[in-house]
Amino acid sequence: MSDSTSLLGQVILVTGAASGIGKQIALDLCSRGAKVAACDKNVQDLGEVAAGTSMEIFAVDFVNEDSIYSLVTDVEKRVGPLSAVVNCVGILGKNGDKIEDLDIADFDLVYQINLRGAVILTKAVISGMAQRGYGRILHIASISGKEGNPYLVAYSATKAGLIGMVKSVAKEYATSGVTINAMAPALIQSPMTDSFSEKQLTSLKAKIPMDRLGKSQEVADLAAWIVSPACSFTTGFTFDLSGGRATY
Repeated sequence: MSDSTSLLGQVILVTGAASGIGKQIALDLCSRGAKVAACDKNVQDLGEVAAGTSMEIFAVDFVNEDSIYSLVTDVEKRVGPLSAVVNCVGILGKNGDKIEDLDIADFDLVYQINLRGAVILTKAVISGMAQRGYGRILHIASISGKEGNPYLVAYSATKAGLIGMVKSVAKEYATSGVTINAMAPALIQSPMTDSFSEKQLTSLKAKIPMDRLGKSQEVADLAAWIVSPACSFTTGFTFDLSGGRATY
């Protein structure tokens, strides 16, 4: 491993680390020598993830602005100034209905967690990174945010908004030494996919030329490079991880 891709000693916050993609990314970054601060609302499962590792765990409620700011303060006090953030918090919300049957209360919750929380987290960490002249922020978006998936209005809309936020903030901080990027996976084998009907899973898988779901470790491998010092001339970009589905 070259020095530019090394994460040894880097302080990295991983949100949504109790399960799925966030869990795999947190474990992978630990294995690469990073000082991982893992957070989630589900601290019981998070504790099980962290058992036997060097990661520090923190509780956070992504609907609560004060909770997000407190998280950042606590991490920097206990672990150190943040080198990078990988935001994996996200919920699918209710799915399978057309917009005429959309539950607006559910939409509001998906928005609060997937987009509003991501904006607050970015706001909370980026000024300190800019003052130090270095930082990496990665938000896990979705192919749904680029293409839109039917019967997933709330999820698709909020992930599209997340991509737009990344593009905007990246331009604001382009000369600061801080990069901010997104990743847009296609369907990844994770607990989130369990909420899909068999019909939805079949339909979404059929759009992937590789004819399989992605693996959490494949997400973690790409994330590790994006938050490394090697990713120094890419900002405001959405990295596709789609098995050939995305071709633009």
